[in-house]
Amino acid sequence: MEFSSSSSPSSSSVVSELEGTLLKDPDPFSYFMLVAFEASSLIRFALLLLLWPVIRLLDVLGLGDVGLKLMVFVSTAGVPLSEIESVARAVLPKFYMDDIDMEAWKLFSLHHDRRVVVTKMPRVMVERFVKEHLRADEVIGSELWVNQFGFATGFVKGDSSSISSRVSKLFIDEKPTLVVGRVASAGSSFLSLCKEQMHPPFIAAQNNHQHPQLLRPLPVIFHDGRLVKRPTPSTALLIILWIPLGILLAIIRIIIGLILPMWAIPHVSRLFGGKIIVKGKPPLPPVSGSHGGVLFVCTHRTLMDPVVLSTVLRRQIPAVTYSISKLSEILSPIPTVRLTRIRHVDAEKIKRQLSKGDLVVCPEGTTCREPFLLRFSGLFAELTDQIVPVAMNYRVGFFHATTARGWKGLDPIFFFMNPRPVYEVTFLNQLPVEATCSSGKSPHDVANYVQRILAATLGFECTNFTRKDKYRVLAGNDGTVSYTSFVDQFKKVVSTIKPFFH
Repeated sequence: MEFSSSSSPSSSSVVSELEGTLLKDPDPFSYFMLVAFEASSLIRFALLLLLWPVIRLLDVLGLGDVGLKLMVFVSTAGVPLSEIESVARAVLPKFYMDDIDMEAWKLFSLHHDRRVVVTKMPRVMVERFVKEHLRADEVIGSELWVNQFGFATGFVKGDSSSISSRVSKLFIDEKPTLVVGRVASAGSSFLSLCKEQMHPPFIAAQNNHQHPQLLRPLPVIFHDGRLVKRPTPSTALLIILWIPLGILLAIIRIIIGLILPMWAIPHVSRLFGGKIIVKGKPPLPPVSGSHGGVLFVCTHRTLMDPVVLSTVLRRQIPAVTYSISKLSEILSPIPTVRLTRIRHVDAEKIKRQLSKGDLVVCPEGTTCREPFLLRFSGLFAELTDQIVPVAMNYRVGFFHATTARGWKGLDPIFFFMNPRPVYEVTFLNQLPVEATCSSGKSPHDVANYVQRILAATLGFECTNFTRKDKYRVLAGNDGTVSYTSFVDQFKKVVSTIKPFFH
């Protein structure tokens, strides 16, 4: 870390570079790869990867700006601006957050009057994350050229040579107090505009105790997109090479799950890379003639939660569902009970099913990938006192098995495409009578209690966010699925799988 002068953070204005400073990685290549994959197609993703040696060569020759423009063009040309914005809103923040340099962030957060971030990526790719999670006031980056039909042309307005003038226009009356950035980076001419300069690597920021509420950026709770890991060149190459084998493996795994009895699946799945870790003591099957069944209340990580639970219990347990696709229902090896989201109708359906035997419900109403639990609906607590909380969690290597923006019918396929999917199932003790509605507790209190003990088991945090909150953030809607004609469903399938063939 270098200093050109000293001043107190009380002046409270800062300009920081994003790549290589707030983000540890100075190379934005992987973020353009994410845009290519999530907003466009696998072919575009592969094409950009093929051009990576050219981009690196241009950077070595001192033509980094040309390489940057090439990345922008290949990843965005012909892509609707709305798709790029959707990826910037739902996909990129998680990968940015994973790459944050916390010491740089602490320096940045201490200056609270005005925070400016400078990026060499198009502004649309970073603005939402930087303003919402890093609490920046302004973002300076290039602008995508968009045609009259709303499609990106692949060209940009503004480059590194204009950054200095754009920063100076923001601070006409007084220079910013601090600049945080790399000396040798492209566009670092704005460094001279500031009174004080700091350059990586950073030591622990001083006076953090004065602003304890700013020590961490706002967390990313909702995240979409299929890729688990940030597609650096080596990771992207592995993904492309794995996809054909992964599709074949997924087909085999799904067929095995459909034809084998439940008791045999755990043994056979190990032969194909799957693993299920069971903790706690599963309850015994209901005795013939007993009054009603047990309600398994699970955290909701993927569509596979009820299937894995049935596999562990070695018997088919019907599962309550909300908006899974028709294909997922067809492929499901267990019975499903589709709810309507009309409270009294759903309550009758659940009561009727519980009178026949055990049932699985996920009261969050939707999946959440991050270590957070969404608000639990209290409906389940009104209907029975035989409640067994089950903490579900999973690990995958390449592909996420959930989506808010894509077609849900591919969720189980993407899950089984992973080399070694791992599920962890933890059975908690059945709730004592005094913790249920029979003792006078409200359904809301029971639901909150179950949420807390499941979160504590997994090491997660409880939130009050709901399914609608998730879909508003990730997809710009309330998550309501309309099952119309076969033609509408077919169009969704085509639009989802088209990236693999174009």
